[in-house]
Amino acid sequence: MIFTWNLSITDNRKYARKNLRCLRCLTRHLKFLPFLLLLVFFGSFSSRGELTKSGKIPADAKVPILLYHRFGPVVADSMTVTTPVFESHLKYLREHGYTVIPLRQLVNYYLGHGRPIPDKSVVITADDGHKTVYTDMFPLIRKYHIPVTLFIYPSAISNASYAMTWDQLKEMKKSGLVDIGSHTYWHPNFKKDRQKLSPSAYGKSVDMQLKKSKEELEKELGSVVDMLAWPFGIYDEDLKKEAVADGYIAAFTMVRRHAGTSDDIMTLPRYLMTDREKGGVFMRLLLAK
Repeated sequence: MIFTWNLSITDNRKYARKNLRCLRCLTRHLKFLPFLLLLVFFGSFSSRGELTKSGKIPADAKVPILLYHRFGPVVADSMTVTTPVFESHLKYLREHGYTVIPLRQLVNYYLGHGRPIPDKSVVITADDGHKTVYTDMFPLIRKYHIPVTLFIYPSAISNASYAMTWDQLKEMKKSGLVDIGSHTYWHPNFKKDRQKLSPSAYGKSVDMQLKKSKEELEKELGSVVDMLAWPFGIYDEDLKKEAVADGYIAAFTMVRRHAGTSDDIMTLPRYLMTDREKGGVFMRLLLAK
């Protein structure tokens, strides 16, 4: 019995020493726990460091935003892109590995809370609401199944002979391929208005142009309108502040270069497309930065 009792004491001492070593090891590792938790926390909220489809992390996610206005069989004016040329653009994008993404996806990414942007991304927009956007552009975007954002000034819709109707806009919206943004209420020239109006009258006019357009588009189409295209590409710091105050999260001008994460979200550049942008000219535009 004495011999058995001595063995029990020895074993207990061995187990005690072993447990003490484990406790010291655990204590050493626990001091790194706060650092590991911080890594996990900040890593989970990284947005612009997400991988693209190719596995590359985009340094600045440069993306060309293309701006169209009117279409048709012949060039009617400087802003007309003939329908065959527009289709050649869509064919080129598809055949050369480009991905046409929704403008909203790009904006969300630039704001820091969107999905990763695929390599060779392109965005397509159209301003004004010309009737050929419905008759010529819409069949092609359905054929190629690409997303497009339209910037509309609602005073013309179902009113001007050159413009689309509300029913046509609703049909396009219902397709799931078309998003709608504001192009102010009647497409003013803010630079000229500032020169000819009193400061008070000008301020009221700007407020009306931004708010009334947003409100009418949202009422007619039943969706949030929070992106704006500056008429004639004209903007200044006061206009930008007013647009933000009125609920716009992004705005777009006309500057011939790719948009990037370093750009001001309220003045993102777009390429004004004409019928001359075809063949090698279109290819070089896409490759420019």
